[in-house]
Amino acid sequence: MSARRNLVTGATGLLGSHVVEQLVARGERVRALVRASSDTTWLRAHGVELAEGDLERPDSLPPAIDGCEVVYHCAARVGDWGPWRLFQESIIDATAHVLGACEKVGVGRLLHVSSINVYGRPRLRPGQLLTEDDTLGQTKWFWDYYCESKIRAEVLVQGSPVPWTIVRPSWIYGPRDRNSMPRVIKALDAGRAAMIGRGDNLLNIVYAADVADGAVRAATSEVGLRRAYNLASEGAITQKVFLDALTDGLGKPRVRRRFPYWLAFTGGFIAECVGRAIRLGRPPHFTRYAVALIGRSTQFSIARARRELGWEPRTAPLEGLRRTLEWLRQRQGTSTNGTLR
Repeated sequence: MSARRNLVTGATGLLGSHVVEQLVARGERVRALVRASSDTTWLRAHGVELAEGDLERPDSLPPAIDGCEVVYHCAARVGDWGPWRLFQESIIDATAHVLGACEKVGVGRLLHVSSINVYGRPRLRPGQLLTEDDTLGQTKWFWDYYCESKIRAEVLVQGSPVPWTIVRPSWIYGPRDRNSMPRVIKALDAGRAAMIGRGDNLLNIVYAADVADGAVRAATSEVGLRRAYNLASEGAITQKVFLDALTDGLGKPRVRRRFPYWLAFTGGFIAECVGRAIRLGRPPHFTRYAVALIGRSTQFSIARARRELGWEPRTAPLEGLRRTLEWLRQRQGTSTNGTLR
């Protein structure tokens, strides 16, 4: 076993758990920051050391981080819905608290998990790919709190004396996904799913284990110090093929309804306005974020990660979907009567 000890925040979540899995497979020691209320069954089964703490309690972090060479900050609010206060506390303030603790105890590297959403909503030419050197926050939407909070968290990281590396994943899916894929399946179950546009756009979807591999490569690479990396798909599956594979795997009818992108986007904005007016606690059925996630083509370059880290997505989308649905079936009772082809 390697002498290096790593701390992972968000270790009970999708990406964090896959980072843990990668580190354990490498023979490295892993400590997970967990709340007292966290379900740690999976972590204990993988021999992970547990450190009780809370990102909202900065005093609890130095003892948890002390003795760790690398900190993987994977924890963050997932989703685009909620008041600004929640994004401020769970993304910006939490990152500031982690940075303060890392500086206090003197860690060797902080791997900060950001998002491709930091680029905003740029208007790109056909074939143009966004690189890590492009301007952040281009043509942001009103109420785009997730984008804004992720940008501010990155600014804190890049201004810190703590040695850092940033990764910017796209739409992550895989086993232990309790957010995005269940939300899509719920829409299918309720008959709300629709094709956005022609369905021939290439999705940003990327398998969680592949992102975790990229994160570990970035955190342990000398060239990765004070660098940012896009960890995304450059387009391996179209929206239509994705939805067909998902419905086939669930044994459900294929999605036939279609809406023009502009109409779905406008409907999402109206739904957000209504949801905020009535102080809706959950996301509306349609939001601009959800429409863009599935309706727009991937336009993010991974050339830097490929060149400097030797990284690229290795899990074919259909195989990744098969594994994800199998996990959902076993853990959450999701019916997967069909087959992926």
